[in-house]
Amino acid sequence: MPVGLGLSETHMTSHGYDAGDEGIIEAGTFQDERQPRSGPVVLAEEPRSTAIEKLELVRRWSLNTYKCTRQILSEKLGRGSRTVDLELEAQIEILRDNKKKYEHVLKLAQTLSSQLYQMVQTQRQMGDAFADLSLKSIELHEEFGYNADTQKLLAKNGETLLGAINFFISSVNTLVNKTIEDTLITVKQYETARIEYDAYRTDLEELNLGPRDATTLPKIEQSQQMFQMHKEKYDKMRGDVSVKLKFLEENKVKVLHNQLVLFHNAIAAYFAGNQKQLEQTLKQFHVKLKTPGVDAPSWLEEQ
Repeated sequence: MPVGLGLSETHMTSHGYDAGDEGIIEAGTFQDERQPRSGPVVLAEEPRSTAIEKLELVRRWSLNTYKCTRQILSEKLGRGSRTVDLELEAQIEILRDNKKKYEHVLKLAQTLSSQLYQMVQTQRQMGDAFADLSLKSIELHEEFGYNADTQKLLAKNGETLLGAINFFISSVNTLVNKTIEDTLITVKQYETARIEYDAYRTDLEELNLGPRDATTLPKIEQSQQMFQMHKEKYDKMRGDVSVKLKFLEENKVKVLHNQLVLFHNAIAAYFAGNQKQLEQTLKQFHVKLKTPGVDAPSWLEEQ
């Protein structure tokens, strides 16, 4: 490049061609048409305050998780103390134990329902077979007819008993897997609040044992505020659990009383052959049966 020749005056010549119009690119005049011509582009940024709030939430969550994990490990190792409400803890333990026992009874009742359904199906088929033979066997017409009537009656009573048992299963299932489970969810929330309360209580106690100076006093004050907040949350959850346990106990007694009476009376009437009493039992507890002639599905099929 000759000395004194400006960059805007230079030309580039493509190899293998003469310096004509083709292959010549003027450095000072080339423009990219894809670039906007309306000035600089300003990229929208997330407000600084929102980003700071998110970081603060993450920091608090991490700190809370760390304190709770440390408290749990400390309790398991026997080094930390925990707040215990003996009366409430005993009620919770009884509830969990009862739930397991009710689940076992529920499983047995479902098995009984399935087996009874199969027996009723067999009795109905036997009744139809005896009825058919009664029409085709003149010499044994009455004998086959008696057996056909008996099997059909047993099948009918079995369907009535099956309705009572399935109603019992439905009510106990609602009690165990909805009502009791809802209370246990509140219990889990209470236990989480208790761990948080003990974690911040331990943190405050450790700070109070240390020196008090310009550096530690703000930390102690902040720890006191966090402790008070989690104490209020713990007290609230403890009250909620107490109320739910009380209402659950009242509801449980009422539901199980009715269902156990229904189950007993229906079973007793069925095996005593008292069809009228069996039907009366179902009317007493407002149990609706399936349409006559329609096979009632087993509890397995309903699932």
